Amino acid sequence: MSGIRAEISVESPPDCPAATAAEAAGAAATSVTKSVPTDPGEAVTEEFTLEGDRPLVADETSGDTGEPQGSDLEFEEVFSYGSERVYRFERAQDRTCFCECIEQFGCPVRDVHSRDGSLTVSFHAPDVDTLRSVVARLDDRWSDVSVRRLVRSDAGREGSDLVLVDRGELTERQREVLETAHEMGYFEYPKRANAGDVADELGVDDSTFVEHLSAAQGKLLSSILS
Repeated sequence: MSGIRAEISVESPPDCPAATAAEAAGAAATSVTKSVPTDPGEAVTEEFTLEGDRPLVADETSGDTGEPQGSDLEFEEVFSYGSERVYRFERAQDRTCFCECIEQFGCPVRDVHSRDGSLTVSFHAPDVDTLRSVVARLDDRWSDVSVRRLVRSDAGREGSDLVLVDRGELTERQREVLETAHEMGYFEYPKRANAGDVADELGVDDSTFVEHLSAAQGKLLSSILS
């Protein structure tokens, strides 16, 4: 069976208290965990660790970047060691968060962390179809969702062959060129668009398009073949 390890991020999710707290404190949030009671009427308890000496101020987590003003959500500091502070809060079970949306597809979340308000979650999907369904659901509910990293395991070979593709290696322009070329059918056979068509769509000349495309493909191939 071939599985896929995925790392997906979302920018400033308004319904994630851990990401909101991290952004407000200007620190990284790690070790995000939760405890879900069997009684659906009871609250979910979550914990996260903030890195840094600056304590979390309750007022900073309300308003546009966090819970609505007047929310009864409270962060309780339950442990501190050195520059790390562990906070705990409770929330209702009927509010589906980013992580729970992924777990609805039978993919337990294995790691959650946040920095500068950006939440990053990693999990294992059994196949590409499941991964596509997860990403499609996340795109429907949240804006600025991106797949940061994929690692695929090929169990059909002796041992395992892991392929790491890090889209972060591409510049924004290179990603735009790849996405536009893909959407216009440049990589299909037969092609639905040639280099000139894609270049016109991007507002560049043919040589500039080819230059960006070659650089992007070179980075991706280096990741796949190394």
